[in-house]
Amino acid sequence: MSGAPPADARATRPHGPGPLASTPFRWLLAARTTAIVGNAVAPIALAFAVLDLTGSAADLGLVVAARSIANVAVLLFGGVIADRLPRNVLLVGTSLAAAATQGTIAALVLTGTAGIPALVALGVINGAVAAVSLPAAAALVPDTVPAAQLRPANALLRLGLNAGSIVGASAGAGVIALIGPGWGLAIDAAAFAVAALLYARLRLPAVPAAAAAAAERTSVLSDLREGWREFSSRRWIWIVVLQFAVLNAAFTGATVVLGPLVADESLGRGAWGLVVAAQTAGFALGAVLALRWRPRRALGIGVAGMAVAALPVAALAAAPALAVLVGAFALGGLAMEVFAIAWDQSLQSHVPREALSRVYSYDMVGSFIAVPLGEIAVGPLAHAVGTTPVLLGCAAVILVATACAAASRSVWGIRAV
Repeated sequence: MSGAPPADARATRPHGPGPLASTPFRWLLAARTTAIVGNAVAPIALAFAVLDLTGSAADLGLVVAARSIANVAVLLFGGVIADRLPRNVLLVGTSLAAAATQGTIAALVLTGTAGIPALVALGVINGAVAAVSLPAAAALVPDTVPAAQLRPANALLRLGLNAGSIVGASAGAGVIALIGPGWGLAIDAAAFAVAALLYARLRLPAVPAAAAAAAERTSVLSDLREGWREFSSRRWIWIVVLQFAVLNAAFTGATVVLGPLVADESLGRGAWGLVVAAQTAGFALGAVLALRWRPRRALGIGVAGMAVAALPVAALAAAPALAVLVGAFALGGLAMEVFAIAWDQSLQSHVPREALSRVYSYDMVGSFIAVPLGEIAVGPLAHAVGTTPVLLGCAAVILVATACAAASRSVWGIRAV
């Protein structure tokens, strides 16, 4: 038997220096990690700010849904903008805008002048800003590293994001419990301002003149149609997006809206911060696993593994004890991260670079479009039939959506480059 590694093994090993040898990648890693340190605090802080204000899960669902609706509404145009303009410059502007919106929310909460209409309006602005930055940041990775380094680069980015989330969620929960949610929102605003400075240091090769001229000649609608063709012509992409349209609505409604409600009635706010941190610890473990484990059918494995995401939702319903929730959320986070890294690698390897932001934007619209429905619906449903039945129903929905996507041959047919 030959001593040479099999072809599959050779194909999945990165060649040359690692992603950290690239200066643009290091600035990208620093900027995204810094932003997430503060941003990890924001959902917890906003949830408890609204509960302090009205005590209503329905109001909390309305506030978080407003941001999600604006995000989905603008995402497609955000993808077009990100494919037309220098992505690093765009991220400087969106980071500064996010710092301004989060700073305004923090000021309203700290001065006791916050109201639901104001929080909804600022959430709409913040969601629109994120709709421009998300596809730009995701599509920027192939501009900073060679194709052979995409998997480790995505794993390192996710590891940085998760480490920042652990620090932000755990420290932020302490800040929120000790001195109030307004200061948690202020931390988020400051982190976005620092991220803008880091993005400003990121230098990328200039867009070729021919490509820039072609972008100027095409209309926004033409760009959207081209992006749709790239998205819809790949069966595996839209199947996974449909899976996550359902899964995200159930998971977000259960954990973002009902999770804090369960915590207030049982664990306490500080303990809920530890549960959120456990999920991000699971994310980090998933990123470490992805650095070392490079299966050829990573996407299929990641899609099927999303069944584990039902575990933390079921645990909230059946066993809302700290130890159980920490373990369940950590396992769920690990499964989500294994999928996310495989997904990014698959898109970045199989979609043309010039259309990547638009394909990401269609992905994000499809994946997030039902999230506001989940966020709005779970509060009134919980009031009507009880929190436990709604949580168990959300867990069942996650399992069904995952089983349908994992049954697709096209998903398993995508191999890692």
